[in-house]
Amino acid sequence: MTVCCPILKLPLSSRFTEYQSESLQVSKIYPSNSPTPFLSLANKSSLQVPRFSRLWKNTTRAMEVQQSGTAVFKAGSSNAPMKLLFVEMGVGYDQHGQDITAAAMRACRDAISSNSIPAFRRGSIPGVSFDQMKLQIKLGVPHSLQQLLDIERVKSVFPYGRILNVEVVDGGLICSSGVCVEEMGDKNEDCYVVNAAVYVGY
Repeated sequence: MTVCCPILKLPLSSRFTEYQSESLQVSKIYPSNSPTPFLSLANKSSLQVPRFSRLWKNTTRAMEVQQSGTAVFKAGSSNAPMKLLFVEMGVGYDQHGQDITAAAMRACRDAISSNSIPAFRRGSIPGVSFDQMKLQIKLGVPHSLQQLLDIERVKSVFPYGRILNVEVVDGGLICSSGVCVEEMGDKNEDCYVVNAAVYVGY
């Protein structure tokens, strides 16, 4: 008895089509009328499909590293990259006196005042010393007051770390304090609010 192969249209002996349930049988067959060998698989369930899971996992892992805190981070207009560790956030007010710089300084103090960073001094990060600590500051300030902001006074809030840049964007708030206290320097009832984000890395 012979069976016709529908693809190659070559006669196959029935003994090569016998189902084998336990083991994979891959046999080289040399038909009498064809000089080219081909493979006959006795058990389709045993086919070895190329595995791409490892490649996919490696690619996914690489994407996760790129998006994680160990990736190179750039903020604002600074060209100096840094590896970001964490972000501190704060808010500052100037209720009397209408000093936007005072509000920005308080926002930065609020961001850093409840945090301790021992890793840099203790050498917890291999190959990174205390002198390599870097900071990037982002301030949300009402647009009409941005020209009055004294950046150098804001920088003086930070006791250590090299400040790469201070970015000022539209934000914060101008609201009423409800009262004008002239003896405190008030010109009106305006209260200034500034938001701060401090990016810490190396």
